[in-house]
Amino acid sequence: MALNKRQITISIVSHYQEKLIKHLLDDLENFCNKFITVIITINIEEKFFLNKKYSFPIFFVKNINPKGYGSNHNYAFMKCSTKYFCVANPDIRLNSNPFASLTKEIELYSAALISPMVINEMGDIEESVRKYPSISSLFLKFLNIKKEFIYNKSNLIINPDWVGGMFMLFNTEQYRTIGGFDERYFLYCEDVDICRSLLKSGNSIIYSPNASVIHSARRSSHKNIRYFLWHLTSFFRFFIKWNFLKKIVK
Repeated sequence: MALNKRQITISIVSHYQEKLIKHLLDDLENFCNKFITVIITINIEEKFFLNKKYSFPIFFVKNINPKGYGSNHNYAFMKCSTKYFCVANPDIRLNSNPFASLTKEIELYSAALISPMVINEMGDIEESVRKYPSISSLFLKFLNIKKEFIYNKSNLIINPDWVGGMFMLFNTEQYRTIGGFDERYFLYCEDVDICRSLLKSGNSIIYSPNASVIHSARRSSHKNIRYFLWHLTSFFRFFIKWNFLKKIVK
């Protein structure tokens, strides 16, 4: 399916990340400007200035009080009138247009959500396609211990348990049907939870290696005990909500 009109709304949330977002906007201008609309949520900082004009519409949302990841994207979604809704982290960069392939495949496979291959700045594939979490996997993450990917790095389109929230392209109607992200989470596990919700409602999730984005991850939970505790709290909320308590230690 050719993208020949504004069919994608991209939601980006800023936490003192004006510089990162400007780089991402430049990439979007270079590769995707004809078929996107962007919503930028100013979650913390007082001011946010764009020093150039872009050829695609950009709308701003300014929070009076900081909101969580899911709440911010759900609020941005209220302004979405396009066929697709994309959630993108500020630290995403593009070196090509990922949407042509992603929109074609989300339709071909009748999926509710699609995620591209995520690579880091060194060109290595990140672990953005995952099995459901466990306590052991959480502590390995905190200790920054590398492990083999559950899903291999082949060039196959697959149906994973969940995909990372740094870049997610949703079918707008399916996002609306499940009510978007669960706002009871504040920072972590929203991506795991929404994938679980989509699967439980009979939808499919796909990962496509035919498109890629670059991710410069901050990984605060590896370095800061407060972020790690938020991460731990979110994991237990997920386990309790979906009755995973018998499966948390593997």
